[in-house]
Amino acid sequence: MHAPKISRRRFLQITAATFGAATAAGALVPRVAFADAAAPVGAAGKIETIPTYCEMCFWRCGGIGYVRDGKLWKFEGNPLDPASRGRLCTRGTGAVGAHYDPDRLQKPLIRVGKRGAEEFKAVTWDEAMAFTAERLNKVRAEHGAESIALFKHGIGVRFIEHVLKHYGVINIAAPSYAQCRGPRDTGFTLTYGLGLGSPEPLDIANTNCLVLIGQHLGENMHNTQVQEFADAVGRGATVITVDPRFSVAASKSKYWLPIRPGTDTALLLAWMNVIVNEGLYDKAFVAEHGHGFEPFAAEIKRYTPEWAAKETDLDASLIRESAREMAKHRPATLVHPGRRTTWYGNDSQRVRAIALLNALLGNWGRKGGFYMQSGMKIAPYPFPPYPKSAKEKADNPKGYPFADEGLATGIREATLSAKPYPIKAWVVYSTNLVQSLPNDRETLAAIEKLDLLVAIDTHPSEIVGYADVVLPEANFLERLDELNVNWGKPGWTQIRQPVVQPPHDQQPGWWIAKRLSERLGIPECMPFKDMDEYLRYRVEKSGFSYAQLKKDGVLMGKPAPIYIDTGAEIAFDTPSGKVEFWSEQLKEKGFDPVPKHVAPDPGPKGAFRLLTGRAPMHTFGRTQTNPNLRALMAENEVWVNTRVAKDLGLENGKYVTLKNQDGVVSNRVKLRATERIRPDCVYMVHGFGHTSPMLKSAYQRGASTSRLLTRYNTDPLMGGTSVHTTFVTVSREA
Repeated sequence: MHAPKISRRRFLQITAATFGAATAAGALVPRVAFADAAAPVGAAGKIETIPTYCEMCFWRCGGIGYVRDGKLWKFEGNPLDPASRGRLCTRGTGAVGAHYDPDRLQKPLIRVGKRGAEEFKAVTWDEAMAFTAERLNKVRAEHGAESIALFKHGIGVRFIEHVLKHYGVINIAAPSYAQCRGPRDTGFTLTYGLGLGSPEPLDIANTNCLVLIGQHLGENMHNTQVQEFADAVGRGATVITVDPRFSVAASKSKYWLPIRPGTDTALLLAWMNVIVNEGLYDKAFVAEHGHGFEPFAAEIKRYTPEWAAKETDLDASLIRESAREMAKHRPATLVHPGRRTTWYGNDSQRVRAIALLNALLGNWGRKGGFYMQSGMKIAPYPFPPYPKSAKEKADNPKGYPFADEGLATGIREATLSAKPYPIKAWVVYSTNLVQSLPNDRETLAAIEKLDLLVAIDTHPSEIVGYADVVLPEANFLERLDELNVNWGKPGWTQIRQPVVQPPHDQQPGWWIAKRLSERLGIPECMPFKDMDEYLRYRVEKSGFSYAQLKKDGVLMGKPAPIYIDTGAEIAFDTPSGKVEFWSEQLKEKGFDPVPKHVAPDPGPKGAFRLLTGRAPMHTFGRTQTNPNLRALMAENEVWVNTRVAKDLGLENGKYVTLKNQDGVVSNRVKLRATERIRPDCVYMVHGFGHTSPMLKSAYQRGASTSRLLTRYNTDPLMGGTSVHTTFVTVSREA
């Protein structure tokens, strides 16, 4: 199926209303005073360096921006930063392209056509802020501030969220919880009493055996972990990879287990069966720190490698041998907990099995396992307290008992049902809900129920096309932001400061928040003059030099013990105060106290399970228009097993389409026939197939995994939604 065409008239309407004014030598684009007064301006013939931290992903590595002859030149890692260690990933070094990206939002916009038609008029910031405040005030007057919801992603939302909380907003959610990391944090909290945070305290640098279950290190560019992974491979550490696809990580592994999708819990149970029944576990750790080990051991006794072999399609001998390999290297064996763990809908229990396997290996607080993080104290700014609401939050209407953050899909559901009360306005910051939430039809139906949709973003993503007002933000290389206070070995703090000015009429999030607070009648919640004053207060109140932080980009905390052997203390905030092999709190809520394998849905006959992942040069669906990164990967491919492709009469490199179990057909996508994937599934990188014509360079390039995700399962413990529950057929392009 070819990309649908848009009429010349509609294209001209879009471009004229949105970007056309910016092309006439800037004549119709009023340049405003740059909001971050501390921004340097490079003198001719000179090179200036400005330390800041990256926002190409949540890792937020410290970097150094280079300005040559007054123009952004390059972005490199900051050697003083523990996360980047002086080296950025592909996305980070490609961030310069985000500044020069011609598809960026350039001016505030107000919708003039129907929602989704992408017909806007360019306005001034005064007009946009007046419109936003007037509509928010109207919603609050008619329905209460609780009927306004914030969807967020990234540290730049800090002051937008702050102002809305002062305004009375209580329904706030990040899709990164229920659509990504939530099951992981829930599984570890139920087992150890705390989640893992970001970045996770994984001592890959010292591990002797690293187990990766669907974790694509090398393709998913979590910078520190990828560097440490490469070092571990270089020094001969054992790598065990469980993946239906022969990933980059699998190519570095001693053991590759090409598991049947959806049977990971069966494998984990069998591994634990071997380690317990053969007495290979850390008996001292379990005796001192374990709770309920005896009933746990009795429960897993039946999950033999022979049983698991039938479920997983793996050899029993391979299961047993790889389990013994893990035990041989303990406690310096680390089973990676993963990041995007919302796979099949029973994910909290699957990740709990990962947590229990790590506990058997005794690696909590041990070198090569999970280290004990150190932090540093940075003084808070003396803000007035937030008002309290008499209403309950609406984000969890089905009452998932272990959800400890807002559920984005829960807010969507409350918007559709108007229960427990109507949700009438969405403020969406830097998250493309059309792609990030499952079943875009539900998202679009919820949008139709709104009186107001505000989009704050750098690019005209699909959600922007449905907004009533669009507020274009400066990107991370162009703004001051909140301090990034990190936990690690040891803790450290980073400053984000502008390297260059925004190229058009974009503004930083804090500036937008301050102007909005004034329009909403609550200026007291943003009492500082500008971000420079705010940051100086926090840093100097903490006893550090603000000038030195701006010069170096990083403040290092004091080292503290990170291993038990060197004096670190461990504690478990569970009901028993110990690692819970058997969970009474799960049993009391009607759930299995020890994880159980649930056989996956085999799907329709003749269909393939669609698996998704990431590419090292792209950040979800946000970077496809970045000219530097687009040059590396302009569209995605669909991986299909070579034998399957031959049986279907499909040629490698030719375009195909996918049709899901509900009849939804994808955009055209190039076929990659390969032996590196099981014959019962196909694989695509997420983030492509954009449907917004305003994303001119990425429009309809590749296929969207989100568009095909029309059915999903929901984790009964915390509300996470599955991404690997789509089945597709593959056909030659019509």
